[in-house]
Amino acid sequence: MIETPSLVDQYCHGVLRTELGLGTFEAHLGRGEGPPAPGTTFFDTQTGFAVRRWCPPLLGLEPHCPPARYLARRRDLGVLESGRRLLRGSGITTYLVDTGLPGDLTGPGEMASTGDAEAREIVRLELLAEQVADTSGTADSFLANLAESVHGAAAHAVAFTSVAGVRHPLALAARPPGPGEVRGAVGRWLAGRQVGGELADPVLLRHLLWIAVASGRPLQLHAGAGDPQTHFGDFARATAGLGTDLVLLHGYPYHRGAAHLAAVFPHVYTDLGPALVRTGARAAAVLAEILELAPFGKLLFSSGAHGLPELHVVGARLFREALGRVLGGWVADGAWSLTDAQRVAGLIAAGNACRVYGL
Repeated sequence: MIETPSLVDQYCHGVLRTELGLGTFEAHLGRGEGPPAPGTTFFDTQTGFAVRRWCPPLLGLEPHCPPARYLARRRDLGVLESGRRLLRGSGITTYLVDTGLPGDLTGPGEMASTGDAEAREIVRLELLAEQVADTSGTADSFLANLAESVHGAAAHAVAFTSVAGVRHPLALAARPPGPGEVRGAVGRWLAGRQVGGELADPVLLRHLLWIAVASGRPLQLHAGAGDPQTHFGDFARATAGLGTDLVLLHGYPYHRGAAHLAAVFPHVYTDLGPALVRTGARAAAVLAEILELAPFGKLLFSSGAHGLPELHVVGARLFREALGRVLGGWVADGAWSLTDAQRVAGLIAAGNACRVYGL
């Protein structure tokens, strides 16, 4: 029996504070754009089936009950009580929460109290820069305020996270931009930007990444729609030896590429993210593929959950089950000892995150 008594969810978001109707709930189960196929719902996915397996018992229902019955029970309990039962039933003991998404989402403090757990904040770099721009009238004031804001955030945040590679692949160039290049880009961006406008300029995104690297805090990088080896290889090589760990997020379905980078570079780690949530009953197969390449001290559990406490539950339950199947199978085959399997399980579940983030 492989046990993981402690789970550190090294990347997730808060949960919605509002009651959800059927359509809104189902939309949070889907990962693509647009509606589900005609005559179906997003419950007709591996994620939807996993929710129906693991979550109803936490609300007093039988596993695999119909979605309508589950959501009716959720409404009867209310959003606060159902959230409390679900988060506390997940088995997660520490949440690292990215607070950079819009919407009425709970912050780290509420996640901690609702889930009876610890919680720390992850600061999203692009949102931080956009907030600074809203209060900076000139390029010089923006750059000074940005440097001060990143420094201030590094004093309390457990990590920085960035979607720079998703917004523009040139943001991951292997060198920081020069001062004149940055000042010119800031001037152009501020001149054409409306309040609340999104940062997508590749020069400024690159500048932001390198400021974060200089802070020494771990830097989480969201994967785009491509192999992490292609997107992050040069940046990983350029930042080697600078003292900042990089954590690659959400690499699936290119998880082998992310695992390879974690094997090649001492400062690069990779997370499981929503890969297990998306693959559901096939989660053990995906986890085994990651473990083929990633050193066991470089892989971190995360749910990647956003909006629904059910996704935190499913992320945690599928991880425990998949880890038990994979490592337990290797022990049964004689390939691993039970002692080694238990030690590796503890590293992936919590130990690696505690080391990387200084928890």
